Amino acid sequence: MVVKKQRTVWLFAVAIILTALTLRSAVTVVPPLISTINNDRPLSPATIGILGMLPTAAFGLFGFLTPYVIRWASLEKLIALSVVVGIVGQIVRVLVPNTPLFLVFSVIAFGGLGAGNVLLPPLVKKYFPGKVGLMTALYVTALSVGTALPAQLAVPIADATSWQISLASWAGISTIALIPWLVALFSQRTTPAGTTASGAPSAVAGQAAVAGQGELEVHSAPVEPAPRMNLWRSPTAWGLTFMFGCTSLNTYAMFAWLPEILSEAGLDRGQAGSMLALFAALGLPLSLGIPLLAAKMRNPFPAVMFMLGCFIAGYLGLLLSPANGTWIWVAFAGLGPGTFPLSLLLINHRTRTQVGAGALSGFSQGMGYSLACTGPLFFGLLHQWTGSWTAPFMFLFATLLLLGAGAWIICRPKMLEDDFLPGPAHS
Repeated sequence: MVVKKQRTVWLFAVAIILTALTLRSAVTVVPPLISTINNDRPLSPATIGILGMLPTAAFGLFGFLTPYVIRWASLEKLIALSVVVGIVGQIVRVLVPNTPLFLVFSVIAFGGLGAGNVLLPPLVKKYFPGKVGLMTALYVTALSVGTALPAQLAVPIADATSWQISLASWAGISTIALIPWLVALFSQRTTPAGTTASGAPSAVAGQAAVAGQGELEVHSAPVEPAPRMNLWRSPTAWGLTFMFGCTSLNTYAMFAWLPEILSEAGLDRGQAGSMLALFAALGLPLSLGIPLLAAKMRNPFPAVMFMLGCFIAGYLGLLLSPANGTWIWVAFAGLGPGTFPLSLLLINHRTRTQVGAGALSGFSQGMGYSLACTGPLFFGLLHQWTGSWTAPFMFLFATLLLLGAGAWIICRPKMLEDDFLPGPAHS
């Protein structure tokens, strides 16, 4: 029985990590191939701009809708369905004959990924209640790898085959990720780690679910019936939304505009590309280290302040002296998005129940990605209107204030469910 339970735990660990590996591939494989795709599917500048906004817009819409669907089906069925939707979108979009259909099926692919974004945190809470920090670190690290590899390999694969195969090939990774979910669904019985066959929390799980003194309190199951929650009225939900959304806004703004900033400063395209790679590469150690560190902190706001300081130092350097000490400023700016894996960790560390984790995940990611999609657009418009990079960076500094305010709220050791208890909130 113990061996079977261990195999079940390993099955879900593999499934979660493989799924995380696929959550950005359909997005980052496209930009390096825009000029090649344009030969077969004409892409005007406006279309390219729309294509750049579609991922975060789709992540926001489908992320926001996913918690409502959780009421109708199990997390396991929904994550399997989201992977299937992502596979279909990635394959069909390279087979369609025109640009509008390419965009439509790209949205379908991004929608599957957006649902997966929301479903992974409550799945971690369900199956790994005593190891939320470790599992969050592993799956966010896999997400970082899955962000970088498609962008790196897109052109070589296209040169060896075609752009269609280069785009569709990542659906193969998604198919591999689907297998453990199907195995779990078709198994006669799979129970989450730390539960009995009836689904009730075991004594061991109860002990593992509460961290030691001075650490954040993490619950694997409801200690009382989950209250009815309207997250629009929850300070906790809005705090995480601003922290998550402003982190993503700044990250996507840098992905979109950092090469242009450095090119105008006198760096050649190769150097600018290398600096963008440095900015992205710093996400890997942050993804692994931040959740493990923050999981041991009762209030991780000091870590947020450090990362905000990195953002500010990097932006000031890029604004005032972009051609001198460039790698230092880019490295500082690249450390700022460490608030992203911390946001994902706090989804589980600030909820008592799986229902709460799913609701908070959907609300914060849905609203957060909707906010994030405005980042590259407003940054570019402000540069176009003023002819300078000062106003765009002032815009980013303003969003950092929102990030800090949201982080201050969500980092407090208070649970989402406490916002809806009758009488004074419990801490």
